[in-house]
Amino acid sequence: MNAIDIENLSFSYHGVAVLEKLDFHVTEGEFVGLIGPNGGGKTTLLKLMLGLLKPDQGSIRIFGRKPGDSRELVGYVPQYFAFDRSFPITVEQVVRMGLIRPGHWRFRYTAEERQIVAQSLQETGISHLSRRPIGQLSGGQQQRVLVARALAGRPRLLLLDEPTANIDQRGEEDIFHLLKRLNQRMTIVVVSHDVGFISEYVTTVACLNRTLMLHEATCLGTHTDGSAVDQLYNAHVHMIEHDH
Repeated sequence: MNAIDIENLSFSYHGVAVLEKLDFHVTEGEFVGLIGPNGGGKTTLLKLMLGLLKPDQGSIRIFGRKPGDSRELVGYVPQYFAFDRSFPITVEQVVRMGLIRPGHWRFRYTAEERQIVAQSLQETGISHLSRRPIGQLSGGQQQRVLVARALAGRPRLLLLDEPTANIDQRGEEDIFHLLKRLNQRMTIVVVSHDVGFISEYVTTVACLNRTLMLHEATCLGTHTDGSAVDQLYNAHVHMIEHDH
């Protein structure tokens, strides 16, 4: 079964086309890197897959279901985590939010649910931070908290919108090593601007700029001539190989 089936998908904001006639299929177990210029529709596509937006035309199926019927199968890590840093909420409490389902707010958790939270904290390497206020964490640590929150829902598909946008190179490597491990048991789609970097981790690169092009990850690695990237960004892009 495919994790994602998108056919003839189009979407516009106030009459301005953002996505045009996309066909996009992701087999279960894939690790897809979604790249493209700002305004190319990457975040919009994730929101459509989450059921937060409705397409103008075409269809989306997540494990054979409509997006609104498949939310318990999907974990989501947003691009920005805006919050009052003085708000008194701990790492563990944030991760527990991943257990909440629409219409099912709660104040007590079962022993099994507490174990799920503990496992999510351990898997993301932040168990030692569980009692820390989230406002005291670094950017990389906060991103791990958001991944742990998504894992607490036990998803089969994990969607991440530029999870390393505001962290340093070491933090970026740590996050992608974590995602590579998680890919052993779930399908992953991650939005990123770092073409050369993600090609070392993902199996497929989806290039989105209103329309979609798919490539094997190896064709966008450090030995590519860059023509596919030039076509995506509608401009010449210099690619630099870093060996250090």
